[in-house]
Amino acid sequence: MTTAAASSPRTYQVRTYGCQMNVHDSERISGLLEQAGYVRAAEADDNPDVVVFNTCAVRENADNRLYGNLGHLRPVKARHPGMQIAVGGCLAQKDRGEIVRKAPWVDVVFGTHNIGSLPVLLDRARHNAAAEVEILESLDVFPSTLPTRRESTYAGWVSISVGCNNTCTFCIVPSLRGKEKDRRPGDILSEVRALVDEGVLEVTLLGQNVNSYGVEFGDRLAFGKLLRACGDIEGLERVRFTSPHPKDFTDDVIAAMAETPNVCHSLHMPLQSGSDDVLRAMRRSYRADRYLGIIEKVRAAMPDAAITTDIIVGFPGETDADFERTLDVVREARFSSAFTFQYSKRPGTPAATMDGQLPKQVVQERYERLIACVEEITWAENKKLLGETVEVLVAVGEGRKDERTGRMSGRARDGRLVHFATGANGQHGEAGSRAGRIRPGDIVHTAITYAAPHHLNADGEPLSHRRTRAGDAAEAGRAPRTPGVLLGLPTIGAPAATPAPTTGCAAH
Repeated sequence: MTTAAASSPRTYQVRTYGCQMNVHDSERISGLLEQAGYVRAAEADDNPDVVVFNTCAVRENADNRLYGNLGHLRPVKARHPGMQIAVGGCLAQKDRGEIVRKAPWVDVVFGTHNIGSLPVLLDRARHNAAAEVEILESLDVFPSTLPTRRESTYAGWVSISVGCNNTCTFCIVPSLRGKEKDRRPGDILSEVRALVDEGVLEVTLLGQNVNSYGVEFGDRLAFGKLLRACGDIEGLERVRFTSPHPKDFTDDVIAAMAETPNVCHSLHMPLQSGSDDVLRAMRRSYRADRYLGIIEKVRAAMPDAAITTDIIVGFPGETDADFERTLDVVREARFSSAFTFQYSKRPGTPAATMDGQLPKQVVQERYERLIACVEEITWAENKKLLGETVEVLVAVGEGRKDERTGRMSGRARDGRLVHFATGANGQHGEAGSRAGRIRPGDIVHTAITYAAPHHLNADGEPLSHRRTRAGDAAEAGRAPRTPGVLLGLPTIGAPAATPAPTTGCAAH
């Protein structure tokens, strides 16, 4: 090996599967590796020195996908001496040493509770020329203390809690992520301010169940207070959150959403089923009437609110009547979008061993009927916006056809996807469009001209275009990098003169 090759930094790639939590965890993984001296490999680089798989155990066939990808990497690693492969995330937490048994060319396996150990585990595996498997049963370090390499100049994820105290029979997350651990409000707000200082305009607060936030330090109204506190952060233009649980949804959160100008009028609230019998079997401790009552209150306070949801079809024991009730609730709720899933057994969950597992063809038929019902409603709801002016935060990668159509894409304040024409650049008389002047992270106002079930088009020239610091950062190729933020106190607003006792997260 030449001296130049020996001194060049090792490169890495992180490949992410699953939910927003995993996406945000991958930002932490990237931040850790870069702090340790690694350099991110180009997307087209087929031979990075380190490949990290951040896995999901919730999605169907998650294990097949992982082992298939590991199989593809085996000959690559054989041709690339010194290459390392690491597997983390929920599937790693579940399968543990089984991963190395099935794929002995894997170098490191780490769990959901010890992301911060990855650089040390990579060094140890390289030094010992042997696989390192380290899975902790509880949180080692709260993720907020880890450095982060953000993927976006204009939008950021901020965790407010990890883990879940619910016992839904279809879900394996509590056993993989552990019991809920709430992050201190001061810590959360510090991270949000750090992002805004870097030019970020939109923040999404993340938790397995954001509405139970505060349970660890005894404040049932903590989440509503947190939303209001975000409203006091100058320069923060949009606040979103996911996911709430209907059983914990309180009126103070609706009031905070309606009364805090930068909190977006968009709500993702999982329904899962419209049948009370199925909800009972799922251990979802609310019923359809309670769910619809929340939606009614949200729309009374915010008539423009866009409500999205998750629905599972074919849960064990689901009857035709149960499924019809789900369709009834979908029609009544008038969702702007829905993530729909066919039930599949997840080993380790109570539902996997329940009686009444349904044949695939029954589940498929119901799923297709649900999709048709949802799309009929979402299309009708989107058509209501024809001719309306919407504010769009310009994004990267939202529109797969943008290059061909000459449009750009982004999200309206209510979360809807908008593809918009950039218009002629009459100011300079240039041929082409404004695309060179509108950047990801900029804000445009434009009028909706076409509605589809899953998106809106705005084909006229934008009514206005505001350049932002986030757009400046995107143009310069800069993404925010936030250091670990020290844990704060269990209060919102100015800290008390005397530190609070170290309990819960503060003890870490």
